[in-house]
Amino acid sequence: MINVLLVCSAGMSTSMLVQRTIDAAKKRGVEISISAMSEAEAKKHLDGCDVILLGPQVRFLLKGITKLTEGKNIKVDIINSVSYGRLDGNDVLSQILRMLE
Repeated sequence: MINVLLVCSAGMSTSMLVQRTIDAAKKRGVEISISAMSEAEAKKHLDGCDVILLGPQVRFLLKGITKLTEGKNIKVDIINSVSYGRLDGNDVLSQILRMLE
């Protein structure tokens, strides 16, 4: 099971992207759990997390989130803005899988 935190400004598009990524994972036979939350909430949910993805609109948080994950085996990246804008769950899943290689 891959555990992903998606850090965003809690918009409607983020919840749709989460669902589309979960749907893509099911089609590809990947077990995944994705939770979308604010930066403040994400800080409380680092344990057991494998990947943290930042929505493009909160890319400015990258340095701070990366610092929070030092010493932990958590990968951190920004979602590609085109994939985010298209709500392309398959691309986001591919990004997650590349991060874990």
